Amino acid sequence: MSSIDTRSTFFPRGRSPQTEAAKNGTGVDSIKRNTTERATEISDKTGTDAKVSIPEGIKDFSRIKKAATAAPETDNSEKIARLKAQIQAGTYEVDYDALADKILNSEF
Repeated sequence: MSSIDTRSTFFPRGRSPQTEAAKNGTGVDSIKRNTTERATEISDKTGTDAKVSIPEGIKDFSRIKKAATAAPETDNSEKIARLKAQIQAGTYEVDYDALADKILNSEF
């Protein structure tokens, strides 16, 4: 008996064509393979089932996420502190025309 383990490490107790052929007393070359007709049948059946389609919205989201991730970080803490101080002091004035333009641009 040989001390060399020929079993696959992925399936330690799995059967290989060589061990099955050795058990049955047949050679490895005599193991039956799929015929070309069977291979064509399998490819026809799996050809229609194995398709994946990704909606354009998901692709757009992926592009936007990549762009946002790659963009440099902006530090708005100074601007936020200035606006908070203006609001607290009551000196902040809203630019209504700019606000209306932004609302219209976001709607259309």
